[in-house]
Amino acid sequence: MKQHPKLAALAVVLEKGKLLLVRRKNEPDAGLWGYPGGHVDLGETALAAAVRELREETTIIATPITYLTNVDVIISNETGRVDHHFLLAAVLCKFQSGTPTAQDDVAEAEWFDFNTVLNAELPMSKNVDTVLQIALQHMRNGASSNK
Repeated sequence: MKQHPKLAALAVVLEKGKLLLVRRKNEPDAGLWGYPGGHVDLGETALAAAVRELREETTIIATPITYLTNVDVIISNETGRVDHHFLLAAVLCKFQSGTPTAQDDVAEAEWFDFNTVLNAELPMSKNVDTVLQIALQHMRNGASSNK
């Protein structure tokens, strides 16, 4: 049986100078901080999946704004065989309401200052800082999740 990359969506939520991150319970990336998100269901857009997964994992309500970037996550074992391949669609989301509460497959959900992320002060999944930089540049160019 031929394997294919799995499509997933990430919810990038910025609010009042802070970024919402979750600490994963399960592999891959167990114990690391990253964006709320998960699989895209058949017939569901990545925009819709991002806000659905956000709500399921953190109880935060948001609306999708735009796609920011795509991130390939390819994890190989010691023999070089690919164990996991995810294509992650990073979606900028506008915060609506809620207080982060860890649900589903996350251990913690918290708001962090941008500099905490950009200075790599947390154990994070790959590309969390890069996606934040893209989101901040997008906001500087006219789109804001705080309006």
